[in-house]
Amino acid sequence: MEVKKSQKADLENKRGLFLEIGLALTLAIVFLAFEWRVDTSEATVLQAEQEVQAEEEIIPITRQEPVKPPPPPPPAPKVADVLNIVDNDEEIDDELEIEDSEADMDEDVEIQVVEETEEEDEQQVFVIVEDMPEFPGGDLELQKWINRSVKYPVIAQENGITGRVYVGFVVNKLGKVENVKIMRGVDPSLDKEALRVINMMPKWKPGKQRGKAVKVSYTVPINFQLQ
Repeated sequence: MEVKKSQKADLENKRGLFLEIGLALTLAIVFLAFEWRVDTSEATVLQAEQEVQAEEEIIPITRQEPVKPPPPPPPAPKVADVLNIVDNDEEIDDELEIEDSEADMDEDVEIQVVEETEEEDEQQVFVIVEDMPEFPGGDLELQKWINRSVKYPVIAQENGITGRVYVGFVVNKLGKVENVKIMRGVDPSLDKEALRVINMMPKWKPGKQRGKAVKVSYTVPINFQLQ
């Protein structure tokens, strides 16, 4: 059975038209391809950036100049030996007198020996000696005498000041107390009272070194305590 087609639906008659349309489109695309241009500004920018990057990557080669050695010192000037010859026409009136230095064998020669050890012992102040100085009655009597003699300053009592004052002094060869000074103080009022008490001390039994009386330094603590 043959298929029946209408003349409007038959495309065989329009084949040539379609071919012409296809050729026209192809030719238009070819013309557009030839006429297509690239923006040169963008290309130049990219090229410039690439050149800048290439310049940054290139590290310049530097050469260090060699250090020149210092110039040698100038030669020392030569000193010419000049001899001045002077006529020795002057007369010398003074004559050299040579005395006879030979001593008479029969003459007695006196030799004086100065004993410096005694003077040194008188000036030297010992810290420790064979026989230390002693207060009359011993250390116990010394503490009792200090407790009886100390008068607590009123200003220190009002301010509640307490403490222990260390007083240093020297017992000389006669047993007297001298060179009294504060070794470690607490308060000016207490220090002053401690000095007053030590200066009032009676004579001590002097210290001895090798059986001879000598000066000896001594330190006594005075305790100030409120009751």
